[in-house]
Amino acid sequence: MIAFVGLGNVGDAYVNTKHNAGFWVVDEVARRHKLSFIPGVGEYIYAKFKRDQVLLVKPTTGMNRSGNAVVGVLNHWGLNPSDIHIIVDDIDLPLGTIRIRPKGGDGCHKGLENIIYQLQSNQFPRFRLGIGTDVNMRPSEKYVLKPFQIDDHPNAELMVNRCADAIDNLLVKGLDQTMNHYNSQV
Repeated sequence: MIAFVGLGNVGDAYVNTKHNAGFWVVDEVARRHKLSFIPGVGEYIYAKFKRDQVLLVKPTTGMNRSGNAVVGVLNHWGLNPSDIHIIVDDIDLPLGTIRIRPKGGDGCHKGLENIIYQLQSNQFPRFRLGIGTDVNMRPSEKYVLKPFQIDDHPNAELMVNRCADAIDNLLVKGLDQTMNHYNSQV
């Protein structure tokens, strides 16, 4: 079993903010596969598909405590860190860019930082979604909690759809082939 964990913040105030890009991707995958999310045993909601071998997860902890939910998923289903694929926004990548890596640091992202701290490991794949635009992005804490400008919506939608495509691709062709294909696209 593997899990795709989209990071974001719960609540109407955050639904359209850039920081919820991870939620948008797992929502798109759920829509494509006609799935509904249900409450998990911990602080998350989830959906299962592919004969219950794939989980889509949305933590309900808030971005900066995402690690609590990820540990709950890991423990409940007996997964290893390498089975958890984190989908996260990245202010340092241009809007529309997707960077898939098998492991790595937190990149100054509080959600990833908390996951690494809670798991005591950085040995998990991550899908980084570029949310950087030419708008002043500092302080980043304020930038990520605002919606995209209208002109940026098409690129954001395209990125979410491409990331959902990458997840479907990974399920068939594996991480290496998916990285080779989707990391080279802009």
